[in-house]
Amino acid sequence: MSKGKSIHALIILMFTQFISGGVTNTKGIVLDQVENDLGLDMSQFGLVVLIFQLGFTLASVVIGYYTDKKGLRTMTIIGSVIMGLGFFGTGIAPNIMFFLGFYMIVGFGLGAMGVASNAIVPIAYPNKQNQMFNFAMGVYGLGMVVFPQFLNYLFQFASWRYFYVGIAVSLVAVILYITSVKFPSGKVEKINLKAFIPMLKDAQFLFLLFFLMFEVSAEVSFTNFFPTYLKSLDLGGISTEAKEDMVATILSLFSIFFMIGRLGIAYLTNYINERIILIVFSAGALIMVGVSFLFANDFPYLFAGAGLFFSTLFPTATAFGTQISKTGGSALGLIYIAAGIGGGIAGYIVGLASEVFGQAGGFSIVLIFLALMLLVSFFMNSKKSNLQQQ
Repeated sequence: MSKGKSIHALIILMFTQFISGGVTNTKGIVLDQVENDLGLDMSQFGLVVLIFQLGFTLASVVIGYYTDKKGLRTMTIIGSVIMGLGFFGTGIAPNIMFFLGFYMIVGFGLGAMGVASNAIVPIAYPNKQNQMFNFAMGVYGLGMVVFPQFLNYLFQFASWRYFYVGIAVSLVAVILYITSVKFPSGKVEKINLKAFIPMLKDAQFLFLLFFLMFEVSAEVSFTNFFPTYLKSLDLGGISTEAKEDMVATILSLFSIFFMIGRLGIAYLTNYINERIILIVFSAGALIMVGVSFLFANDFPYLFAGAGLFFSTLFPTATAFGTQISKTGGSALGLIYIAAGIGGGIAGYIVGLASEVFGQAGGFSIVLIFLALMLLVSFFMNSKKSNLQQQ
């Protein structure tokens, strides 16, 4: 492939990862503002998370299938259009019903762009896939760090609506860029529904799916509900504005630890078995969040340390699944479906619990998800999988 096409593909990938990381890590901050503006209660808050995750999961399956048939350029443009419409509609939504509808489109658009842009890597950089994917995750992490601080600054003088409308406008430029440059072409590994059957019959793959459901449940619940939970605490009687600054700082620090963890484990996987990594970091996440929860009023910044332990769980578990399965594309399809279901249902459960038991009661459910995840990790052992013997 020509150098020009590779550069264009890389620009699209980096933009998508930066936006995706930023939006994912700031949903809780934005929804906290929406709560005041549109009268969003905590059960509806949870419904928003469910809607977003369902859209994202649906896109992971649908767009992956059509990218193979229609080509990367076409599906990247379609993903950009969907995401742009979702952000614009969300930004101008007059009430909760419109907000929910457009937020599902946002989730679908982000999922679509994620699938299409990631499919670019093996085609544009066939000999540098690991390097490019690590680079992409670094840019994703950069978005996670930058966006909370940017929003904290923006909300001092502007509404959350400008944030979403601004992203929609930037996507117009992306669409024009994609249509005007040379773009890579090629086939992507598609999902084979028939391949799901042996994986769903394998105990180890089922353990993996449950692990991912609980992991994503914990991570989604943490990042989405942490801002409202922290602002519900007394924290020595500080002002709401000071609490908002603290939320942005903690989430940015969380993201820095998140990036450090992923870079460190990328090196350690050469020496340590995935099962050990999953057990140790699952236990670490449970202990870190548990201790932070106990001392939340006195040492709220402890929550940032959870980013280190969350960082490696999803990619390491994904590697566990693709290694025991002979059909990597289909394994990834099931993994993303499980992740989407876990994140969506968890958001709704935590939202309802927060409405009934208060912010602290709802947020504490994260500990239940983490405990279940740790329990499942003890049963995971790739050597006991039957898939490799079939």
